[in-house]
Amino acid sequence: MEPAQSVSLIVPALNEERTIEAALRSLMTIDYPNYEVIAVNDRSEDATGEIMERVAAESNGRMRVIHISELPARWLGKTHAMWRAAQESRAEWLLFTDADVVFRPDALRRAVAYAKSERADHLVLFPTMEFKTFGEKMVLAFFSIMFAFGQKAWKVADPKTKDHVGMGAFNMVRRSVYEAIGTYERLRLAVIDDIKLGEVIKHSGYRQRVAMGYGLLSIHWAPGAFGILHGLTKNLFAQLRFNTFFAVVANSAMLFVNLMPFVGVALAPGWAKAPFGVALLVLLMIYASFRKTAPGIPWWMIVMHPVATVLMAYAVARSTFVTLKNGGITWRGTRYSLEELREGMR
Repeated sequence: MEPAQSVSLIVPALNEERTIEAALRSLMTIDYPNYEVIAVNDRSEDATGEIMERVAAESNGRMRVIHISELPARWLGKTHAMWRAAQESRAEWLLFTDADVVFRPDALRRAVAYAKSERADHLVLFPTMEFKTFGEKMVLAFFSIMFAFGQKAWKVADPKTKDHVGMGAFNMVRRSVYEAIGTYERLRLAVIDDIKLGEVIKHSGYRQRVAMGYGLLSIHWAPGAFGILHGLTKNLFAQLRFNTFFAVVANSAMLFVNLMPFVGVALAPGWAKAPFGVALLVLLMIYASFRKTAPGIPWWMIVMHPVATVLMAYAVARSTFVTLKNGGITWRGTRYSLEELREGMR
C-alpha cells in the first residue's frame, strides 16, 4: 500500500483564547496517519499562547508551537505567521486553517483522498456555518449567495478560466506549488490572503479544486449580524481592490439587482410583474437549496433578503469609508497604509 502523504496543518492565531482550544483539540482527533499541527501564537496578549502549549504538551509530539513576538516591516501579521510556520514544515501538503475551525476526525483523510483522485494542486473545502442568532442566518445566507456568484466556484476547475477560490478555513496546497508561486512572502501585504493565494495558484496554471466540506468542518463566524458585518470592515474594500469607484459601482449594482425583484413584484403593473416574479422564483430556489448546504437556513429566509441586502451595502460602504478616512486599516494591532495595501493587491 502506498504510504500516506504528509500534511502540515498550520493554525495562526492572535488573541483567540475563546476558540483556539476547541479548534486544536479537534485537530488532535484526526484519523489521518501522517500529519502534524504547527500552531503559531502571533503576538497574542491573552492566554492563546498558554493554551497552545498546554494542548501541545498533551499531543504526543503531534503538535508544536511557534511564538512570534515581533512583526517585521511590510508584513501582515497573519501572512507572516503562516509563512513562518511553512518554513518549519517539510510535509508534502500545507493546510492553512483558522483558529476557530473545528474539524471532524475524517476531514483530512477525505480531503487528501479527493485531492489525490483529482490530481489537484490546491484544494478548498467550504465549511459548515454555525448559527446562534436569527441575524447571523440572515446575513450569512446573503453573504453565501454573493460569495458563490462572485467567486464562481463551479468554474475554478476549468483551466481556461481565471475564476479562482480560496478559503481561510481550509486552504490545502502542495508544498512544491506553494514554493513555486513564491510562498506567502509574495503575498505579505494581501489582506484577503486566502482568496489571493487561490488567485495566484490558479493564474500560475496549477490545478485547483473546491468541494463542499459540510459536516467535515464547522465554524461560528462572529456573534450576531452586526458582529459579522463589522468583522468584514477590513475585507470588503480589499475585495474591491481598494478602488473607490469600483466600490460605489459594485454597491449600487448589488442594491439594484437584489432589491428590484421585490420592488417590481410589488409596484409593476399587470404582466410587467412577470420578469420580477421569475427573478424571485430563482432566488427562492437558491434559498431552498440551503437545506442541503446550510441546513440552519430555512427557505422562508428569503423574506429577509431585502434587509440583508441593505445591511451588506452598509458594510461595503462602512469598509470603504473607514479605510479611506483612516488612510488604511489597523489589523491585529498594526496599522497599514492604503498605499501599502494597494501594493499588496498587485
